[in-house]
Amino acid sequence: MNTKSILVSGVAVGILAVVAGLLVLIWPELVRWVIGIFLIVWGVLTIVNRR
Repeated sequence: MNTKSILVSGVAVGILAVVAGLLVLIWPELVRWVIGIFLIVWGVLTIVNRR
């Protein structure tokens, strides 16, 4: 069974965490929308990849 995966370095994850933390502090309303859209897209891609 072939699976596709994305590898992200530790530095990239750290930068993403800092940016996400700043966004939560500055624009909590915007972050709620971004996370909601991300989860919907992730769920659809997961369902499509199972077929």
